[in-house]
Amino acid sequence: MNPPPELTWVEVDLAAIRNNVRELMRIAGRPLMAVVKANGYGHGAVAVAQAALQAGASWVGVARCSEGLELRRAGITAPILVLGATPSAEAEAAISSQLSLALYDRGLGEAYARQAAALGRRVSVHIKVDTGMGRLGILPQETASFGKWALEVPELFIEGVFTHFARADESDPGPTLAQIARFREALEALQASGVQPRWTHAANSAAMLRIPEARFDLCRAGIALYGLSPSREVPLPSSFRPALAWKACLASSKDLPAGWGVSYGGEYVTAGIETIGAIPVGYADGWRRSAPNQILMDGQRLEVIGRVCMDYCLVRLPAGGAIGDEVVLIGRQGDERILAEDVALRWGTINYEVVTGIAARVPRVYLGADSLGS
Repeated sequence: MNPPPELTWVEVDLAAIRNNVRELMRIAGRPLMAVVKANGYGHGAVAVAQAALQAGASWVGVARCSEGLELRRAGITAPILVLGATPSAEAEAAISSQLSLALYDRGLGEAYARQAAALGRRVSVHIKVDTGMGRLGILPQETASFGKWALEVPELFIEGVFTHFARADESDPGPTLAQIARFREALEALQASGVQPRWTHAANSAAMLRIPEARFDLCRAGIALYGLSPSREVPLPSSFRPALAWKACLASSKDLPAGWGVSYGGEYVTAGIETIGAIPVGYADGWRRSAPNQILMDGQRLEVIGRVCMDYCLVRLPAGGAIGDEVVLIGRQGDERILAEDVALRWGTINYEVVTGIAARVPRVYLGADSLGS
């Protein structure tokens, strides 16, 4: 692949996405919802959704209505669930585009029903139960009355019921098992009220991998879909492959004299004649300013020196560095490799934040788009 004309770009291996989907389905033994919220965790929602569906995923999950509409405009016809909040102002577009909506509030449900009636349609909803996250969702003790109410609204089609785990990526499964127990009680209450949804789902990536009790009718894969571990306590099996690499081309290489300040604030000063390279990646691209950073160049791990700028960062180059040389921020070069998890550890955060924080101005380049069997 020839690099794009931009000086920095993200490569996304769609064959890796397809591989990961197949591995997740093999492990879970259930239909899979590919969660592509936040622009496919920074990988590109449309391309990832298409690859996941090609590999056998049955559903696509997003966080916002606008994300679902983007997929519909791209020609994706598979079932799409908006896992997060959909305000009443967006209901018409959501219903017209046949998006399924999370339902956890009567007022919103009534607004959805009114809009569905105006369109001469029904709206598919998944009742969300808060079993311990403290975020969106009805409380377990409210499920019976909520279910009875929803059944009496003809424009609401109760397609599913779901919950979300708060601590499935921790070493202790106890809190997640407690949430599962609450969810089962809520399901029994809903069923007693007459709610018989086709889809019941709870498992995220971590729960799917390690807690069989969390696998109901459908499993939702987010971080693992991209070949990224849910946490250090829940690493991915070796059969999974990271899909994302972040690269750049060296933009400048020059010798600076001794005592020369490098970047804003002059925090780094050359000790002697040093060759300093400028990499066209900065905090506006998602490459953090206040954290230690490393890159790969010529198969070597180099420390970023001085402050990261909005559009550039700087490194002390080994002999032979030249403008146009490939730089790797995340990914493999030669025998060396920098994982998103490595970056997250240096930054004191999680791999989710690293990849979703890569700015939209960094173009995504897709590999393996034509290798449907890989």
